[in-house]
Amino acid sequence: MNDSSWGAPQAGYWGSPDQGPAQGAVPAGPPYDAHYAQQTRPMPVVPGAPEHGGEQEADQGVARPGGPLFRDEPTRARPRPGEIPQNPEPMSDAPQPAPPPQKKTAGRDLRAAIGVGVGLCALVAVSLFVVKAVFVGVVAVAIVVGLRELTKRLEERKGIKAPLVPLAVGGAAMIVAGYVRGAEGAWVAMAFTALAVLVWRMAQPPENYLRDVTAGVFAAFYVPFLATFVSMMLAADDGPWRVLTFILITVVADTGAYAVGWRFGTHKLAPRISPGKTREGLLGAVGFAMVAGALCMQFLIADGTWWQGLLLGLAVSVSATLGDLGESMIKRDLGIKDMGTLLPGHGGIMDRLDSLLPTAPVVWLLLVVFVGS
Repeated sequence: MNDSSWGAPQAGYWGSPDQGPAQGAVPAGPPYDAHYAQQTRPMPVVPGAPEHGGEQEADQGVARPGGPLFRDEPTRARPRPGEIPQNPEPMSDAPQPAPPPQKKTAGRDLRAAIGVGVGLCALVAVSLFVVKAVFVGVVAVAIVVGLRELTKRLEERKGIKAPLVPLAVGGAAMIVAGYVRGAEGAWVAMAFTALAVLVWRMAQPPENYLRDVTAGVFAAFYVPFLATFVSMMLAADDGPWRVLTFILITVVADTGAYAVGWRFGTHKLAPRISPGKTREGLLGAVGFAMVAGALCMQFLIADGTWWQGLLLGLAVSVSATLGDLGESMIKRDLGIKDMGTLLPGHGGIMDRLDSLLPTAPVVWLLLVVFVGS
């Protein structure tokens, strides 16, 4: 190929030399020459020169890397050479600092909870070992307050009107009857309380009658009837020590479940009912309760042995956990966290009786089997 081929007209593009360039034709570029390409050198970069055509390409809307993809996006000005951008965009792949670990909290005012707990323990101890009848009165008052909390919440959240007056009177009668006449007296008082609920509700319109009386009978069984087993334990010769054993093992089981679950709990026990309870907490309740039961049966209960205390502690840990889950189920159905606000740091009376109520018949029965009535 000679040098004259650079300027020679190409047929089909330029036409004949005399006619000039055809209209609409595109001039052909020079043919590729490998020898010439090897001798070419890259163009030196001039500092400050605009890249990719500079402002002309920007005016003509030529797309270039980093420019807006759509016309309605704002155009970001490029920094000049040597200029530091004011607001540099963070790198998407830059490592982000890890969030600080969240510290576990108890969720309640521990000082208030401890203070109220100590006050309740002092009240129980004084009334329990001074005069038995005073402790029966304390239990009756706690039951009436618990019934008021339960019936009030049922009416507020579900519109269920369980009659409080017959429940309160019948509940107090159950506690006294259980202390005086034992299980027979408790069952008779329970039957009359249920009948009083049915009759009392007849004074109102018949709408929702079945719903209201069903809730009333449930409340009578759940709160005062289960509490009669505490007064039945108190009626024994060593009644105060039996009641103290019952309270200590239940409280220790709750404390062990809370302490172990809060520190080591990772596997949920019943997340749909109570998300805070864990399997590790249940193991803590079992361990703490068995140790407390062995000590109480060995040193507080006459004719009791340590192995009986182990069995008693195991049964209490299970019943206390089930009772706690049962009230959590009720509160979740009602959409509330606590039954009341009477006890700072604890909630209401019912929030403290949740594990004690179902545990009372279990302890009463095992003590009767182990050491008699």
